[in-house]
Amino acid sequence: MLSTSSKKQKYVEKNKSRPLKNKYFSVEFKFWTSHMVAIAWVVFSIILSIPWLNDLSSIVSMPIAILIIAGIGYIPGYINAFNLTSLLLDRQPKFKDTNPKDDITILIACLNEEDNIPKALRYIKNQDYEGNIKVIVIDNGSTDNTLKKAKETASLLSMTVKIISEPKAGKHNALNTGLKYVDTEYLITLDADTLLHRSAVRYIVSRMKSAPEDVSAVAGSVLVRNSRQNFITRLQEWDYFLGIASIKRMQGLFQGTLVAQGAYSLYKTESIKYAEGWPDAIGEDIVLTWNLLKNNERVYFEPLSVAFTEVPSTFKHLARQRSRWARGMIEALKINKPWQHPIKYVRYLTGINLVMPYLDIIFTFCWIPGLILAFFGEFWIVGPMTLFVIPLAVLQNYVLYRYQNQVFETLDLTVRNNKLGFIVYMLFYQILMSPVSVWGYLQEAFKLERVWK
Repeated sequence: MLSTSSKKQKYVEKNKSRPLKNKYFSVEFKFWTSHMVAIAWVVFSIILSIPWLNDLSSIVSMPIAILIIAGIGYIPGYINAFNLTSLLLDRQPKFKDTNPKDDITILIACLNEEDNIPKALRYIKNQDYEGNIKVIVIDNGSTDNTLKKAKETASLLSMTVKIISEPKAGKHNALNTGLKYVDTEYLITLDADTLLHRSAVRYIVSRMKSAPEDVSAVAGSVLVRNSRQNFITRLQEWDYFLGIASIKRMQGLFQGTLVAQGAYSLYKTESIKYAEGWPDAIGEDIVLTWNLLKNNERVYFEPLSVAFTEVPSTFKHLARQRSRWARGMIEALKINKPWQHPIKYVRYLTGINLVMPYLDIIFTFCWIPGLILAFFGEFWIVGPMTLFVIPLAVLQNYVLYRYQNQVFETLDLTVRNNKLGFIVYMLFYQILMSPVSVWGYLQEAFKLERVWK
């Protein structure tokens, strides 16, 4: 097996003969080129869909037919074409410093994490980062032995870990309490059930040190740790590896990653304090990120800085998590209007979220019933024309898979064999997630009780 350095050298040599691959295109060029390709795709789709549109309008009227087909085909096709073009044009900037030594602080907010906190601390201890890593564990009202386990593990590993308590419920309260003790320029938030790859801290700090001064946060690449537990976790493995990663790569290209996720991200401490810390929101990391963007600061994404998190293993808990994410997006939209962002790329990226509830509603109440009707031979909503969007989605996933595979080779990791999970993810995952998202929108509309865990 090739060493990491050998793999990097082989990759560089292979691309010397491919000048177009290494050619730099400005962010502005990438932005408008992606738009033009996406618009061309939609025009092409509209032309092809005219017979379908006419047939459906004879049943539900033309305006409703347009609303349905736009939600099923035109808008998703536009978004996919924009994402795919952006991914093909993306070139991650080189690190200016691959071995930074800045002091950093890692905040870990805990609620009943006695089984996970020892492992999280061990993986922090094993980092190849040469700077000083300070760790602050904030217990947020645990009723198990989280505090005891944290103290025992810190002593066993000879780690200096500050352990504090915040009895007031809410992850934002725990993180804001921990923020008071941070005296380093950079801080990392890490969930207790998230394990860092050996080079994760080095890569994420390297990205921040290589970024322009107005970059205030870098989102790490969070992947699934317990993918072999059952089929629910296998599905999520592909969602994190392809779906979430593709969105973050596209957003990072335009310098506006919309979620520096609390599970694993790096922030400038002064930027967090200027934004008045983590807000009282169910999606505190989403709203915080948008507050940073509103302050004319940028947020990057570093695919080489990998962490592995434990994902829900039952559909009940998965649905609860994803409805919470959907609700957090609505909270962020209410607090930070897309048109108020000073950076035009961020205005566009956050603006896409305005149509997500519409797309999820159409998918839930039109696509899924249409799929059932198609099974019985009625192709009013779902028919041969709807299959036209599948090749675009497949191509997008293929492009990202190739890129992610290169990332894994660099990190001496191996992509697991999970073909069945991939097929089901491609064909059925959205059928599960759109109704869950709609439930999250309803929770926010009716102001139902917020639940962290």
